[in-house]
Amino acid sequence: MRENEILLKEQLNEVVVKFVLYKPLIARSAKAGQFVILRGAENGERIPVTLVDWDSKKGTITVIIQSIGKSTFMFNSLKQGDLFLNVLGPLGTPVDIQNYGTVAVVGGGVGIAEVYPIAKALKAAGNKVISILGARTKELVILEEEMKSVSDITLPCTDDGSYGQKGMVTDVLKGIVTAGEKINAGFVIGPIPMMKFTSKLMVELGIEPYASLNPIMLDGTGMCGCCRVTVEGKVRFACVDGPMFPARTIDFDELIRRTSEYKNEEKQAVQEYEKDHKCKIGLH
Repeated sequence: MRENEILLKEQLNEVVVKFVLYKPLIARSAKAGQFVILRGAENGERIPVTLVDWDSKKGTITVIIQSIGKSTFMFNSLKQGDLFLNVLGPLGTPVDIQNYGTVAVVGGGVGIAEVYPIAKALKAAGNKVISILGARTKELVILEEEMKSVSDITLPCTDDGSYGQKGMVTDVLKGIVTAGEKINAGFVIGPIPMMKFTSKLMVELGIEPYASLNPIMLDGTGMCGCCRVTVEGKVRFACVDGPMFPARTIDFDELIRRTSEYKNEEKQAVQEYEKDHKCKIGLH
């Protein structure tokens, strides 16, 4: 096995791919809530992705990547046996794992993969874990069996009602508390609007919320300042101070604005990549 080699590639749905990579140094020191930065080629973009799982004995780490921009499309075109040029990590501050009592772990879309190691660690610490898995459609609900294995209760929901409860994760959360469940802490990962409104609801329900933030990031070591976020009215860097933060004081609106700054450029890059990709396919 070679450093950074893709040992396993699994297509979870049309846009989400699971990779198992050989990276023994990271596998030996990784903790829940940390991430790695991937680069596919020279002059390639640096992409942060959450560590979903790791095996210190086998020397492997698991990441799950959703095709969104040019670089993630390129990553997901790699095959078993291919190499990532760089795999840097583990980065970020691990989640503070305690025995809170009963916790709600909420994942939206590919965020389900990112809450999995947190749910696993919280369960190992003695918590009652209630997992809420939200997605637009049934096909986009991922890692359900893995989440069930580390949860006391697992509740999927979809926007279109094609699987689980119809509605949003906030509807499910509100229903659990209305039914009499006392939840002490909540951990949320997913689209920013989902994290914003779920965190707000948790505060209203007397649940201490935590959210993992995904701002624009470059070096991942706190030097560039690209990943700055505002928490408790102070500037924090998601790469070194987070990515998990107490959510009641996060400025989610600022985060939405900052992550949207390059949407047009990202869209153009994807269009050019797809055009080039199709042209090359047509030549063979």
